[in-house]
Amino acid sequence: MESNQSEVVDWGRKAWNLLDSVRRQSPLIQCITNFVSMDLMANTLLSAGASPAMLHSIEEIPDFTPHAHALSINIGTLSPSWFPAMKAAAALASELGKPWVLDPVAVCASDFRMKVCLELVAMKPTVIRGNASEIIALSKASFSTELASKGVDSIHESVDAIEAAKLLAKSSEAIVAVSGAIDIVTNGEQVVGAHNGVAMLQKITATGCSVSSLIAAFVAVDKLHALDAAVSALSIFGVAGELGMKTARGPASLRMHLIDSLHGLDEAAVMSCVKITSFS
Repeated sequence: MESNQSEVVDWGRKAWNLLDSVRRQSPLIQCITNFVSMDLMANTLLSAGASPAMLHSIEEIPDFTPHAHALSINIGTLSPSWFPAMKAAAALASELGKPWVLDPVAVCASDFRMKVCLELVAMKPTVIRGNASEIIALSKASFSTELASKGVDSIHESVDAIEAAKLLAKSSEAIVAVSGAIDIVTNGEQVVGAHNGVAMLQKITATGCSVSSLIAAFVAVDKLHALDAAVSALSIFGVAGELGMKTARGPASLRMHLIDSLHGLDEAAVMSCVKITSFS
């Protein structure tokens, strides 16, 4: 890993400018997500300045998706009845040139999940975000008991998934983000590490889902630089977690303070807290 002070400042500036753009533009983010994550995901988007729409009915896709600025698809509580809506929304977003984010939750837990994710990856997501085990499994594009993770938890460190993430980025033409102690983001060539966050976020359900939706909001305001947008969203979420942890007493209060901190982030906090490195 390597970085210099000017590079860190540049990333801090990018992150703040993108957050400021989200607050000014308030992009409409359509979320087809799981029942567990809807509340925190919606509140994360609202706190960042975006406008969430938790809409998953296939009958509404043709009318609503064209008006959304970005789409976030999360397969956490996957069911056969939701899959057609996911495909329809992803296809329409791609057709209209709208960015969309895929969160392949527990993709290695079943053949059904893997099949669904492979079909969605073929529909050209702008960003794929998962934990290390999910990204490794999806990159290998096959089910293996050796890769099976414990529910949505990762049995790998994020840095273990760098090569898998690069391969997946090249094959899918998507930006791939791997959440972990260090969040890894790659376009298949460039690899960037975002170092913000606190371990206790792992004790709060749906934080990963929520950061995927935040990536969608950031990409909505800067699809052209999707790698920068993904890195910035992960950094901003991590900084909010760090600030929230200063007054939290445990996971429940951290959840509350995370939302408050994200809402209250200012330029000085972002510029001073963002920690980014490049992997050579």
